Amino acid sequence: MVGYILNFGWLEDLITKLLVLFGMDMKTHLGGSIHFFFFDVIKILILLSLMIFFISYLRSYFSVEKTKKILEKMGGFRSHIVASLLGTVTPFCSCSSVPLFIGFIEGGIPLGVTFSFLITSPIVNEAAFIILMGTFGAKVAILYALAGVTVGVLGGYLIHILKLERYIEDYVYKVKMGQTDIKKITRRERIEFAKENVKETVSKIWIYLLIGIGIGAVIHGWAPEDLLIKYAGPENPFGVLVATVIAIPLYSNAMGTIPIAEALINKGVGIGTALAFMMATTALSFPEMVLLKKVVKVKLIMIFIGIVGTGILIVGYLFNYFL
Repeated sequence: MVGYILNFGWLEDLITKLLVLFGMDMKTHLGGSIHFFFFDVIKILILLSLMIFFISYLRSYFSVEKTKKILEKMGGFRSHIVASLLGTVTPFCSCSSVPLFIGFIEGGIPLGVTFSFLITSPIVNEAAFIILMGTFGAKVAILYALAGVTVGVLGGYLIHILKLERYIEDYVYKVKMGQTDIKKITRRERIEFAKENVKETVSKIWIYLLIGIGIGAVIHGWAPEDLLIKYAGPENPFGVLVATVIAIPLYSNAMGTIPIAEALINKGVGIGTALAFMMATTALSFPEMVLLKKVVKVKLIMIFIGIVGTGILIVGYLFNYFL
């Protein structure tokens, strides 16, 4: 009974009954797609409604200023681990890259540590983790989060070893962001912050959810299974590479890509291939590269893409092999 509730079996049965009541045949492509769409939309919104408040409350402890101060105190390889872990619990996405990059560099945080944070932050966040767990189970969600952190840690550390500071635009070092005091806020203020963040988060991501779920529904109902397996299935040695390359021009957050990954997996595409698509869409999107171009030179962007892309490919192939 508990599993039936937690796995949203009740919701699946309810939607099936309602669609049948309106004359929809669940065995048709259209029926399957519509069921997939409504089930995922309602399921994800319920998960967000239940969990976003807790997530936002936790995030109230990790302002940009506090994150900077924590990272400034760290050193060595440990700083990359801490930066990557902070990236999983802070409310920053790829669209925040430029101001964060300037703020961190100006604050004295090493380039590699900054990239460890920026790599992990869009790939892994609490809301996406919860939805992943509800969609694919705890094992996949935990492994995905660990993989995202690992890519961030090793990617940032490699950038540190290569000493690529010369590829940062000169003006970044001249910018003075100023020191902002970390405000102490009360529990009531944290609760109000969480409430407002629920509204703000839903208002920002609902379109990505609908688009992602819509694409997933089309794949679920109409995409030819044989074609998907041929070009992106686990037996195709280039499947992960194809998915990663296709994902780079796209832009979405992790939550918007989960329904697409779910539909791909349901069609027989390897789980590593689908998750590599998710990672590349969030961490290597073209819009993020355009933003980064404002503060770093093209050569560093290409090195960044190469390092992170290689990490994503390795993760994808490992997931396909072991899961």
